[in-house]
Amino acid sequence: MAVLLRYWSTVPRLLKCVVAKPWPSCSLAKACCRSNPMLLRFTKMHGLGNDFMVLDLVSQHAHILPKHAKQWGDRHTGIGFDQLLLVEAPNNPDVDFRYRIFNSDGSEVEQCGNGARCFARFVLDKRLTAKKQIRVETKSGIIELDIRSDGQISVDMGPPRFVPEEIPLEAAEQATRYNVEVDGQNIELAAVSMGNPHAVLRVDDINNAPVHELGPKIEHHPRFPARVNVGFLHVVDRQRAQLRVWERGAGETQACGTGACAAAVAAISQGWMDSPLLIDLPGGRLSIEWAGPGHSVMMTGPAVRVYEGQVRL
Repeated sequence: MAVLLRYWSTVPRLLKCVVAKPWPSCSLAKACCRSNPMLLRFTKMHGLGNDFMVLDLVSQHAHILPKHAKQWGDRHTGIGFDQLLLVEAPNNPDVDFRYRIFNSDGSEVEQCGNGARCFARFVLDKRLTAKKQIRVETKSGIIELDIRSDGQISVDMGPPRFVPEEIPLEAAEQATRYNVEVDGQNIELAAVSMGNPHAVLRVDDINNAPVHELGPKIEHHPRFPARVNVGFLHVVDRQRAQLRVWERGAGETQACGTGACAAAVAAISQGWMDSPLLIDLPGGRLSIEWAGPGHSVMMTGPAVRVYEGQVRL
């Protein structure tokens, strides 16, 4: 109430000033705008602990910059998240929404699988659509989201890409495995794009996997010119595996949807596992299906709303 009273007390002076002087020379109007910056409504969500700040830019209008993602993403001085998700009106008339993703370091990325599930839950909960099946435009292409009756959300992530130039990876030719030198040691890994680049390493012990030692070194390796997400995969049996992911621009996260898809594709391609399969991440479990080259990867898992808030732009 005090805020409203203070606001209304400025209105007569502001109106008088606007009528009396042109806007550029009106110091009172400028001061009022500076003291009342735009408030944006946001929703905090997570998919298996991979957490997001979600902004509706369909009914709200704002120009979001990388600096905003970096500022809001700080877990000590901001809101704190792995990624910022922007819900925008589409450029393409054949899709329902445009979906943009920023890491907490301010870098914009092509794709985020856990974020896609939260995106689907968000647009339905906010009544931006009544559809249970929606098509979404991303930086790397169109994906399809299916909100199931049991509350789980399935995402058609599209087919994986293996051509080195499309990952991107510096390599003389396409291979099922590549050797990358790190600190004088040859690291064997699979490389695949799920709309964003992934390297997958097989490990014997998921708890002692060198995620924080090798993760950042492979992420910034010169053979990955756009950097890379790094998955550490432990195969339990032909239907179940454990995974930890060092995400490009975010570090290790509780879960990575595209990372789980990439790990499943690598495991099936190498003959280690069969589809469908389950991937256990620190934050929970995802179900992945892939019928082989040329087919889309289907990912199914939960999406959870944590709280609603407002932030100053």
